[in-house]
Amino acid sequence: MGKDYYAILGVGKDASNEELKKAYRKLALKWHPDRNKDNTEAADKKFKDISEAYEALSDKDKRHIYDQYGEEGLKGGAPPGGGFPGGGFPGGGGGTTFSFSSGGPSGGSFGGFNPSNPEDIFAQLFGGGLSGMGGRGQGAQFMDVDNGMGGMGGFGLGGGHGGHGNNISARRPQEVTRPLACTLEELYNGCTKKLKVTRRTRSAAGNITPSEKVLQVNVKPGWKAGTKIRFNKEGDNMGHGAQDIVFVVEEKPHSMFKRDGDDLKVDVTLTLDEALCGFKKPLQLLSGKSIFVSNSNSVVQPGQTSRMLNYGMPISKHPGKHGALVITYNVKFPTTLSLSQKEKIREALAE
Repeated sequence: MGKDYYAILGVGKDASNEELKKAYRKLALKWHPDRNKDNTEAADKKFKDISEAYEALSDKDKRHIYDQYGEEGLKGGAPPGGGFPGGGFPGGGGGTTFSFSSGGPSGGSFGGFNPSNPEDIFAQLFGGGLSGMGGRGQGAQFMDVDNGMGGMGGFGLGGGHGGHGNNISARRPQEVTRPLACTLEELYNGCTKKLKVTRRTRSAAGNITPSEKVLQVNVKPGWKAGTKIRFNKEGDNMGHGAQDIVFVVEEKPHSMFKRDGDDLKVDVTLTLDEALCGFKKPLQLLSGKSIFVSNSNSVVQPGQTSRMLNYGMPISKHPGKHGALVITYNVKFPTTLSLSQKEKIREALAE
């Protein structure tokens, strides 16, 4: 007796394509071999069955043949006649494309359904690896060597949409892009980040072998969010050329400073006394050095700003040069005043 594809996916025989896709996604994440390291053999079989069932039922021609003749008929033994058009994996991403030819009452034949590689179906449905769904990743994984597992986390490299027949390279992106989170201090001073890559390589025989390598990113002072760092041919190689790995700098929020191009912005809070009579306050910069911000010549208005040239972010294209430090003054007014305090203020302002 052949496989019951509907039972494998846990859906009814009237299930829509959207219901099939939802069932596949849930089961594929649950049974992906990378998530079942303690039971790889059983998970691998389950994962293949789930992929095969989804591929067959999500294509209307395959599903029609299966509903009439079952798994055996779909894969190469249905009765003659029928004459259904050929079809691959929905969206042009299936395995071996097959076609049907009617042979009349006396006989006939058709090419059988040959299930696609389950990893390719998984990559199509998720547009990459397990990372997009919060998993460990079915392809290359990254870990911040300096910060341990709290760094980059794992993710898969395979995926993408489009392509036809067995042309897997058309479905796989030529590059994979991942964020490289940097603190504002790291972007100010520059730093070195080491990331361990676990990539997959498929041999001519179809075997997939993982390998590890540490990539080093030298973050230059002044780099901005969106800066890209490319590592050529360091990603997965599933038989159609290795992918490039591209890291894109992301800036982590800072508790005190905010970047605005090459400038840095910071708020300084003053008491009313300091705003009226003058102040001198220490301010620690991103470089670790401290400077004094002061004023004794004028009254500071709430929201007033001052610019300190060459105290902002380094300008990466012009070594040695910096933007400005823009300081915004917030004045904290007292919530209450005594009668004597009010009288003294009136006397002082009346002079």
